Amino acid sequence: MSAADTAWLHMDRPTNLMVVNGLMGFEGPVDYELAKQAIWERLVERFPRFRQRVSEPLFGAGLPSWEDDPDFDLDLHVHRRALPAPGDDDALRRLAGELVAAPLDPAKPLWDMYLIEGYGSGTALIARMHHCIADGIALAHVLLSLTTGGPELDLAPPADVGTRHISAGAALGPARDVALMLDAAVHEGFEMLAHPAAETRAFVDGVASNARALAKLLLTGPDTATVLKEAPGVARRVTWCEPVPLEEIKAVGHAHGATVNDVVLTAMTGALRRYLEQRNSLVDEIRAVIPFNLRPLDQPLPAELGNRFGLVELPLPIAMADARARLAEVHRRMQQIKDSPEGPLSYRVLGLIGRTPPPVERRILDLMSRVETVVITNVPGPRQPVYFAGAKLTSLLAWVPTGGSIGIGVSVISYDGAVTVALQTAASIIPDPDQIVAAFAQEMHDLMRLQPHSPRPKRAHSHARSRPSTAIGPPG
Repeated sequence: MSAADTAWLHMDRPTNLMVVNGLMGFEGPVDYELAKQAIWERLVERFPRFRQRVSEPLFGAGLPSWEDDPDFDLDLHVHRRALPAPGDDDALRRLAGELVAAPLDPAKPLWDMYLIEGYGSGTALIARMHHCIADGIALAHVLLSLTTGGPELDLAPPADVGTRHISAGAALGPARDVALMLDAAVHEGFEMLAHPAAETRAFVDGVASNARALAKLLLTGPDTATVLKEAPGVARRVTWCEPVPLEEIKAVGHAHGATVNDVVLTAMTGALRRYLEQRNSLVDEIRAVIPFNLRPLDQPLPAELGNRFGLVELPLPIAMADARARLAEVHRRMQQIKDSPEGPLSYRVLGLIGRTPPPVERRILDLMSRVETVVITNVPGPRQPVYFAGAKLTSLLAWVPTGGSIGIGVSVISYDGAVTVALQTAASIIPDPDQIVAAFAQEMHDLMRLQPHSPRPKRAHSHARSRPSTAIGPPG
């Protein structure tokens, strides 16, 4: 196991599991046996990590290693559950919250999937994969690799593990998944913080001369105390917003010289502001940690997966009540961190931490988690509908793990022309995350009503009126 993956493995805490959780909602029922075949062919056969377990070194000397699980059984990882009545979103939220708080079995490969039947007239699939297997971008590729571009069923019966063969379709699958996400990112303006490989090397080579970035990463004190910085407990709450049409978000960004990310971050900052204000805990700003991708997006995933990302800090201007000014400030701050060396540098630091003795590693990681209040990540999904085991995917979302003492994670994902924001919170810190989701919806509404900047009319007595916000068109 790489040193960076080791750091994520050892970041697990009973109150904060390092597990990436994803949810896929489907139109109509999904056949359980076909689902297992798809998972076998497109996940287990393609990526060895999903049939391997972690072996820790004796006495903590050295890095853990991956080893084939001699007792691997797909039925121990793919579970079938019935959603309790009334089978609605609230029931699914409760069940998902219970699953998110449950640790994975360290004696087996570190993943599980749950086929949830009785979700209205459809089905849901909850996927849980440990962060030591791969970063969020890679795991999004992995989850999408289960899908096809149409409802055709091209599945073969599961092969025996001992006589496994990788099919041509399985080998080409990851390349298709990369293309789906690249297409969404480029054409929908759904930006990921990333640097090409050449730039990344330049940043890493220049680390020695960038003492300020290193000091910021390791020596920054704890974030400002608010109700969001209380100690997390074991119980978790999950929720998500109603999908927001991507074209509407793009129109706001286009009108104000901002990106899709800027608009969503501005709305979430405003939602957190409302939540803190209601609890008499409003401060000037709180810090968010944002993943910074270091993996080439135009190349297929390696079979061994792994983590290839760093972390950057984004102070959220919580004190700014004016939505227009907040959008401009978020855009300015995002522009600053895009060219920062913090992402590649933090990846190297995590690798170094992964090589330290476990007690030292635990202490350092706990100290680092005190610096931020919230984790925010985003992933562009397919622009067009995709299918799993013949069923159409109707909704796609994820819950990012937080780590250490951080009690709130925000995940933004696009799919089929809409953006969904999902929250995972520690119940002891935010027992009512739906209030933040409701505030986010109101903030998005307010942003969409903003008029673009325009010069004042020259005639003092002009009765010309600005166009209503609904008339703002998509970018050209």
